[in-house]
Amino acid sequence: MTIHPLILPTGALGTGFGNDVLHMVVGAGLMVKFVMLILLLFSVVSWAIIFFKWRLYRKARCESDLFLERFWEGTEFATLLNESAELHASPVAQLFRAGYAEFRRVRKLHSTPGDTGEKSIQPMLAQVERALRRAGIQQGNRLERAISFLATTGNTAPFIGLFGTVWGIMESFRHIGLSGSASLAVVAPGISEALIATAAGLAAAIPAVVAYNYFSRRVTVLTSEMETFTSDFLSVIERQQLKRAASSR
Repeated sequence: MTIHPLILPTGALGTGFGNDVLHMVVGAGLMVKFVMLILLLFSVVSWAIIFFKWRLYRKARCESDLFLERFWEGTEFATLLNESAELHASPVAQLFRAGYAEFRRVRKLHSTPGDTGEKSIQPMLAQVERALRRAGIQQGNRLERAISFLATTGNTAPFIGLFGTVWGIMESFRHIGLSGSASLAVVAPGISEALIATAAGLAAAIPAVVAYNYFSRRVTVLTSEMETFTSDFLSVIERQQLKRAASSR
């Protein structure tokens, strides 16, 4: 009688080796289930961050374009200050609010008749620039907040999945040793657990890495825009103050 060891009834494969991925997860060992739970948490948090940050950067881009358009139209600073109050997502608008608030404060300090000359302009600009730099750092931190978790997920999820893979293989060999048989019915469940853990690790890591690289690029663009606006805003203030000093002579 010829025996075909690879042709087995479906029930002989065990409850952990089904045709459905969910069946493999349900039938996995306790450690592999724990690994899958960790990877699920990483994936859920990563996708929540991806969705939130995508909306934030999209809104920041639209609001910044609107604000810069109004700024270069020559709109009065007082009017811009009121309009920018609604542009919470725009880092440039928030930068302007911080810089203009400092400008008004130092202008009051230099509003005496002896402080209207050109010598008083540079100290005033230095103070405004420091306020702009502080606001720029704050806005940069706000934009970068939470995206480091995406990098962490991309770096650690494959290793967590690999741990599940190693554990599944260890369980397979242990079952082989206990049963004294290397048949497919003994080996297949552990191997399936190992493969599903690896796949889950990659499924959590790949979107996180792609999103992190994309968002890092967006943050770089917005940060460069803030640096450019800082220089432009200081130049506008300097021209205004030089014109004011010339008219007061």
